[in-house]
Amino acid sequence: MGLLDALQRTGHGTLRRVGYAGRMGLFLVTALACAVTPPWKVGLTLRRLQFIGAQSVLVIALTGAFTGMVLALQGFYALSRFGSDAFLGPLVALSLVRELGPVISALMVTGRAGSAITAEIGIMRISEQLDAMELMGLNPVRYVVVPNLLAALVAMPLLVAMFDVIGIWGGYLIGVHTLGVSGGTYLAEIAQFTEWHDILGGVWKALTFGVIICWVSCYKGYYSGFGAEGVSRATTQGVVLSSVLILVWDYFMTSALF
Repeated sequence: MGLLDALQRTGHGTLRRVGYAGRMGLFLVTALACAVTPPWKVGLTLRRLQFIGAQSVLVIALTGAFTGMVLALQGFYALSRFGSDAFLGPLVALSLVRELGPVISALMVTGRAGSAITAEIGIMRISEQLDAMELMGLNPVRYVVVPNLLAALVAMPLLVAMFDVIGIWGGYLIGVHTLGVSGGTYLAEIAQFTEWHDILGGVWKALTFGVIICWVSCYKGYYSGFGAEGVSRATTQGVVLSSVLILVWDYFMTSALF
């Protein structure tokens, strides 16, 4: 009986997780279908773009600057052991463009905007605003999910580009003015070793990370439990799951693109 009970619990757990993944997949498909079919809610999308994009500029700028500075410090001492400190510029630029820029930007946006999106939609759920939309014949996904999805698709590449540029100049500040690397060498080596393939890889990562943030955050809020505890639990789960999926998906995209 003990073995049968263990198998039964394992089967129930597996089916529950498969069903959960299926519901999340259907939610994403529904959101994408609504995103490519009219009517489009331009006003709502612009407001969400201001919330996700413009209000994240400060945290992205600060994070990018100090990430570039740390990369320059660590990279200089590592490269100087081999007499290759002239390649500090490409080290900072490629690290940011390929990997750190998209990933850290996505994690920052998840913590700042993704959590707020989950909480906002969760409150709409427990206050029965989403149910009211359905009773009026409106599709809640089109009004509360699609604007966030479209805004994330526009904002994430721009935020990642800002992160990369500020990070490179932060590395320039430390490398040139503190560590004594030639400024011309720093910039010239970046231009020589950075290719469009590297930049486009970062753009694709930014786009997919934007979809992941919106998808998970909106899903967790849309199906949050009732009460303050349900919303807080959904918000925590949304941030954690988004962060994990970003890191996992980053590995697969890096394997495919580079």
